Amino acid sequence: MDIINSADKIAFSNSNSQENVAKANILLAESGMRVQSTRNRGRAAGINPDGRFEQYSYQSFDDGWQTLEELEPFKTEVQIEQPRTVISRNDSPDLPFDRSVNPYRGCEHGCIYCFARPSHSYMGLSAGLDFEVKLFAKPNTARLLAKEISKPGYTVKPIAIGTNTDPYQPIEKKWRIMREVLQVLENANHPVSIITKSALILRDIDILGRMAQKGLVRVAISVTTMDAKLARSMEPRASTPHLRLKAIQELSQVGIPVAVYLGPVIPAINDHEMERILDAAHAQGATEANYVLLRLPLEVAPLFKDWLLRNYPDRYRHVLSLLRSMRGGKDYDAEWGKRMRGDGPYAWQIYRRFEIACKRLGINRQVKKLRTDLFTPLHPDGVQLALF
Repeated sequence: MDIINSADKIAFSNSNSQENVAKANILLAESGMRVQSTRNRGRAAGINPDGRFEQYSYQSFDDGWQTLEELEPFKTEVQIEQPRTVISRNDSPDLPFDRSVNPYRGCEHGCIYCFARPSHSYMGLSAGLDFEVKLFAKPNTARLLAKEISKPGYTVKPIAIGTNTDPYQPIEKKWRIMREVLQVLENANHPVSIITKSALILRDIDILGRMAQKGLVRVAISVTTMDAKLARSMEPRASTPHLRLKAIQELSQVGIPVAVYLGPVIPAINDHEMERILDAAHAQGATEANYVLLRLPLEVAPLFKDWLLRNYPDRYRHVLSLLRSMRGGKDYDAEWGKRMRGDGPYAWQIYRRFEIACKRLGINRQVKKLRTDLFTPLHPDGVQLALF
């Protein structure tokens, strides 16, 4: 990451900003840190740095003998992961849930800003392109979930799905793990909240519709931009903005509570679209909304900076300057209470715009709580029944 830091320092040096940004771009292009452009077509990340826990770091270079071989494009690979438990718990005061389920590790959507990218380092992989192409599926998720929610003493609260990686990413078409999970939750009358960027969720509208009639489900569709070109660059394998709005419409038409999630808001990239996104989502039936400010923890910061230099070099300094003004002068501030919305005048302006737009549209006027009183524990194979 030292090369990214060096490029950042060059870009932010005082004299002739545009020329310095160009020099930073050239430094990254010539350093060998960026992968060949033919290899990452359809992917967001342009670099694939080694994980932060790795002992050694490797970098390709041309030794002058023209021996640098042409490598094949990155292809999506899926490995099977067999976890012992599937319900993850947290005690963060910033989150409206205390438990979640993640059917997959890594995400083919490839959103360049995804705060889950650093988790791939725990697998000895890169938060860059590896996160988008080397995926892990957990086919026993539904079975383990049924077992865990049926344990004696289990206290039912809504389970959040999609908070780390998207449960409806493209590989779900084949693996269908999310549908199995929903079938378990429906059978147990267990409440669930789902967030996704994919119109694939409409495949399960039958289950979701039945659960909605009992007050057991809430769906949030993440809409980051209405600009198809920006979406293609920033989140290349997620559904197009048009299809996400269509998903909001079809879900709401069958009585499923739908929220629009503006995540993330990126200064000088998509923050000007806030009102337009809220208007469009509300017109399609969204009754709730939320947003989060761009977060750049750990390896996400250099990945996003490289993306900015490749796609918006003229805005590089402006975007990071505004972001740092909301993060105490840093790329990221992980302090609870600030990490989601930021701090300072510009962050306050974003919040007020969001608040005013929601009030004008009547969004968030009534937020329905999911029911927990209908829960019925299951007795899947492997769960010991009571003797008396």
